[in-house]
Amino acid sequence: MEARLGERELSKLRWRCRRGLLENDLFIERFFSRHQETLTVHQARGLEALMDLADNDLLDLLLRRKEAQDLAELSDSPAVREVLTLLRQPPN
Repeated sequence: MEARLGERELSKLRWRCRRGLLENDLFIERFFSRHQETLTVHQARGLEALMDLADNDLLDLLLRRKEAQDLAELSDSPAVREVLTLLRQPPN
């Protein structure tokens, strides 16, 4: 079983995920509301990699206008793909 993220690490990650585009923030807030209790260290690494992107590139990924392999500055790792799938889940 993958190690879960502790409260301190989760708090730091949430702060790190604050974005300049409201649209990105909406995806990220929905992600945290659904998955913060079960977020693993592996998933946190994938999310951190996504947060290194420019806001417009991140939005293109979230809206499926691009895929992870389309962006040279993003490592197309299993962690990135897993978190991207979770971020893209439609609202309930």
